[in-house]
Amino acid sequence: MNNYKLSDETKTTPQGTVLHRVVATKTFTLANGMTINAGDVGGWIEKESNLSDNAWVSDNAQVYGNAKVSGNALVSGNAMVSGDAEVSDNAWVSGNAMVYDNAQVCDDAHVYEKTKVYGYARVSGNAWISAIAWVSGNAQVSGKARVSDNAQVYGNAKVSDDALVSGNAQVYGDAQVSDNAQVFSFAIISDNARVSGDAKVYSNAIVYGDAQVSGTALVGADAQIAGDAKVMDEYDYMVYKNNWSSDDRYFTWTKSNDMWAEGGFYGTGDELIEKAYAESKDSGKHYEAYVKWSNVLSDGLNDLSSQDDIQI
Repeated sequence: MNNYKLSDETKTTPQGTVLHRVVATKTFTLANGMTINAGDVGGWIEKESNLSDNAWVSDNAQVYGNAKVSGNALVSGNAMVSGDAEVSDNAWVSGNAMVYDNAQVCDDAHVYEKTKVYGYARVSGNAWISAIAWVSGNAQVSGKARVSDNAQVYGNAKVSDDALVSGNAQVYGDAQVSDNAQVFSFAIISDNARVSGDAKVYSNAIVYGDAQVSGTALVGADAQIAGDAKVMDEYDYMVYKNNWSSDDRYFTWTKSNDMWAEGGFYGTGDELIEKAYAESKDSGKHYEAYVKWSNVLSDGLNDLSSQDDIQI
């Protein structure tokens, strides 16, 4: 039996759906400690199948369509839950957040402020989605992960554990961000890339392909970590800037696979040199010098790595 009844107070959504204000018929307590007393006026639902168990809809929140709010969940503020979305367990959707399509928010997750969770996305565990972040597609955010600011997580991407994705960052494709990793400041993680450990990816850096960034690595300054590269610390890659041309391009060398990435280009040092000479003789000479320097640097790092008494 429900803990509420539909009142005679109604309103109609812009799509023409008639919503009813709910009124509590019993006194009960939500997972967050909030007590709902018999007679308390709540938010808006379309029909009784929208709200069940000890869940509650309060303030000006709206639940309609085939959406379900159950368990000890709370939908409050001006939040909207619609379509075939589900909010369950001890989850909380608040502020101006929107959960729709077939999205799920469950466990102790909190979706708030002006966020959107939609598609077949799932937010679970103790995860928080805040500010104006979007989680969509088949993306999953779990554990104690945080997605905030203007960040977007979509496709089949997964953000888990204590990971943070914020500041206009994007994680998509089959990419994964886990452990204590942080991705922020316009960084992009895509394809099958993995960012884990205490790694930080930021400042327009891109990690894609099957690349892995882990350990205590700091990847920023427009770096591109691609292919099957493995970056665990600051010695595993170098970022250079094309200062001799008007477009000021950045290009990246990764030590683990001895490969180069620049814009849409990914290949060997020789291929990069060939590409540069095709543009101009001057450009070719500059790129050739950087490739040679990186070869010397790689040999030096390998020599240091072979000495037991020296750590890099």
